[in-house]
Amino acid sequence: MDKEHIVLGRFSPDVLDGILAEAFAIAGAGQRIAFLSNAFLGLEYQESTLIGSEHAPEVFVINLQGVDCLTFIEYIEAMRLSKSFTEFRTNLRRVRYESGVVSFSKRNHFFTDWAENNTDFIRDVTGEMTACAKRVRKILNMRDDGTFLLPGIQPAEHEIDYIPSHAIDDSAMNSLKTGDYLGIYSNVHGLDVSHVGIVIRDGKMVFLRHASSQKEYRSVIDHYLKKFVFHEQGIVVLRPKA
Repeated sequence: MDKEHIVLGRFSPDVLDGILAEAFAIAGAGQRIAFLSNAFLGLEYQESTLIGSEHAPEVFVINLQGVDCLTFIEYIEAMRLSKSFTEFRTNLRRVRYESGVVSFSKRNHFFTDWAENNTDFIRDVTGEMTACAKRVRKILNMRDDGTFLLPGIQPAEHEIDYIPSHAIDDSAMNSLKTGDYLGIYSNVHGLDVSHVGIVIRDGKMVFLRHASSQKEYRSVIDHYLKKFVFHEQGIVVLRPKA
């Protein structure tokens, strides 16, 4: 049996059962994600909430008291697939770990691991959105000096599609859907993205819903997407399957 560490914060199993049952009745994946993520608005930003490392055994963590950008979207995607708290616990293992195996070496540490290890419910649509998308090969987890970003995780070569910021025009923006998971592409050796969040459309306005580490926010908030990515390298877009 996996070791577990569960902190539900302002939620409770009964409250979560109610939220998940209501969400499960929403037919569209994107609208379901928008509904679920709305319940997280204002939740505190916390980093390093997961337990496990090269030298410490992995513990299965649910911490809804505070989230970082990646755990936020992990929880939302696992909830999107679930109609009860019990199912959420099972699906979070599937989302966070390759083959659902709770292990530091099997954890999906990188955003593009989702596209490779969660093909049942996630797909990378970046290259389909515009002819301006670029493809690069990167060895994730290996810095340019040969050291590892994450000790204990073997580097792996990935092909990564991204849309450069200068190419995020009206056509590309219109291709984004509510519920898309969006990563901010990084030029750093060994890293695919530097930040992640959820696309939320409200009429003609497009927002990035994300767990912000910025001092003035330190919580889950909405930002105008185009303004947010203006000074960034580009975006990677993963889309939930129906």
